[in-house]
Amino acid sequence: MASQDWFDKDFYKVLGVAKDADEQSVKKAYRKLARQFHPDSNPGNAAAEAKFKEISEAYSVLSDAQQRREYDQIRAMGTGARFAAPGSGGGGFEDVFGGMFTGGRTSQQANFEDIFGGMFGGGGGTGFGQSNGGFRGFGGPTRGRDITATTTIDFVTATKGDTVRLQGADGRPINVKVPAGVSDGQKIKLRGKGEPSLDGGDPGDLVLTVTVRKHPVFERDGLNLRVTVPVTFAEASLGATIEVPTLGGEPVRLKVAPGTSSGKVLRVKDRGVRTAKGTGDLLARIEIAVPARLTPEQRAALESFVAASPAENPRADLVDRARSL
Repeated sequence: MASQDWFDKDFYKVLGVAKDADEQSVKKAYRKLARQFHPDSNPGNAAAEAKFKEISEAYSVLSDAQQRREYDQIRAMGTGARFAAPGSGGGGFEDVFGGMFTGGRTSQQANFEDIFGGMFGGGGGTGFGQSNGGFRGFGGPTRGRDITATTTIDFVTATKGDTVRLQGADGRPINVKVPAGVSDGQKIKLRGKGEPSLDGGDPGDLVLTVTVRKHPVFERDGLNLRVTVPVTFAEASLGATIEVPTLGGEPVRLKVAPGTSSGKVLRVKDRGVRTAKGTGDLLARIEIAVPARLTPEQRAALESFVAASPAENPRADLVDRARSL
């Protein structure tokens, strides 16, 4: 969009906000109007389509701090100025700004690069309202603005994948395919789901950050799933066959070898996260469950066990190794 248009358009009035409105107020006003006038909500309504383009144009400028400063500066110069094309019969830049900056005509012509460089933040630029994709009013069409959003999904959805339905910035629903194995904090880019271009260019992207809720039993370790499985002292000492839960399936039976200690990890192949890149395993960590209370019979039996056991200190080697450092 050429700066000439900025003289003629009151973007604050288009969005219905005050000139000192903050970023959130501008965004809130735009979203309300976008939902009201979006073409999908008004099929075949040319007036609504034109209004939607108008509010999108206004939001594009007022939501960008750099462009908003430029717009306010140009509007402050007054609506009487006109930028005429060469040979159109008008005075052009020279007539409009001649008296303002040079006091004369071509004999003392101003260097517009210097004039506008200081006014709009940096020399060397000759276009107004630079956006990602080019200069508005010069060169090819500009790409729409990217949108960032967040969503929270449950652990099973993140592990197995699913399609979730979200609401876009303009109120329209968006179906997002969450791939199997997505991790907490991962970003998903949806091409073309951002803001539309104002001049026929490609739309921006939607960058979605995924938050995954914790599971009460399982934890992710890459493509592997980890689970802590309690066993009794007798099971760990004598050996046993135990059941271990799986995510979304039937439990599997694992054999605990006699003399198994806490921390021992038993692996179940191919029962982890299944993705196009591969399938992980289920890692079951053994934890010996110590009873909080003993009956008199249990206490007597345990004391007899201790009396029959050889005198040993399982921490002796630990103490020796610590002293040797």
